[in-house]
Amino acid sequence: MTNDIHVYLIDMPVNELVCPCGAFEYTIYINARLNTESRLRAFKHALRHISCHDFEKYDVQLIEADAHMKGE
Repeated sequence: MTNDIHVYLIDMPVNELVCPCGAFEYTIYINARLNTESRLRAFKHALRHISCHDFEKYDVQLIEADAHMKGE
């Protein structure tokens, strides 16, 4: 089972945003104003949310705390 992931650079007030778009399909939006290193860090953060199945969980605070402890 693989995920289809679409990535877009856009100006926005947060570093990244992940939107589930269907079964195993996601869109990742990365802030275009970030430098290359920060864009990569934001992308990896978004991928962790996907790989940890965070969209099946309900507590946003625990999701973010877990994501930051695993790689940031």
